[in-house]
Amino acid sequence: MSLETLPPLRDVLAEHGLMAKKAFGQHFLLDLNITRKIARLAEVGAGDRVIEVGPGPGGLTRALLETGAQVIAVEKDPRFGPLLEDLAAAAPGALTLEVADALDADEAALTGGQPGHVVSNLPYNVGTALLIKWLTGPWRPASMTLMFQKEVAQRVVAPVDGDAYGRLAVIAQATSHAAIVMDVPARAFTPPPKVESAVVRLTPLAERPSPARLDALQKITAAAFGQRRKMLRASLKALGGEALIEAAGLDPQARAETVDVAGFLRLADAWLAARSA
Repeated sequence: MSLETLPPLRDVLAEHGLMAKKAFGQHFLLDLNITRKIARLAEVGAGDRVIEVGPGPGGLTRALLETGAQVIAVEKDPRFGPLLEDLAAAAPGALTLEVADALDADEAALTGGQPGHVVSNLPYNVGTALLIKWLTGPWRPASMTLMFQKEVAQRVVAPVDGDAYGRLAVIAQATSHAAIVMDVPARAFTPPPKVESAVVRLTPLAERPSPARLDALQKITAAAFGQRRKMLRASLKALGGEALIEAAGLDPQARAETVDVAGFLRLADAWLAARSA
């Protein structure tokens, strides 16, 4: 059996009697035209190491294998093991299956310490948590091409002072270039979700903030956007209040949604400086 002779995904799911589990946030993407477009947008090719989280029946996995990439599929639901093993047999040596919770996975170990990309139709219930992990954790992906609920995708790329601008936008844009590269309608999924989806492409900035700076940024943004209707002098009172804000060159009466990414990085630097004084 080869990738070209594999049966349609719907037939495979029917044969195994498999349905999406709501508890896992599963919505299957079975249209190979769409999955192949996502693989092209990811710009991966022969020999690239790619981590895919939540492959399910393997629609996107097939498209990634067709590029010649080395795919590490991290799947929490053991029901899909036999389907993914069939895929592995059709692409010898190109697919590794890891039955695990992606939130606990060691990506550096999975890629053998080599650079790797992440390309995934993320489960809705853990998508944001996984993105934060990859943006701020010790493992730095070469790129990420990720499908989210459209509302989440808009939060990742939101400009300052926009309705969707918040903590996720600040952390994403402090560490990477982020852009929505594709919209995916609900009808493309089985079962169709109640919301539209979108694919976000993220590439790391040449100069990533240090781990200490990222940790400080997470604390500052959690406080600032946790009380986003309040002025910074109130929302950041526990972290230094007006003295901290003025040290960062910002207006204590400003609200979090009006502070750009550079401003939040200055707040993180001022907080670190105050702690080391």
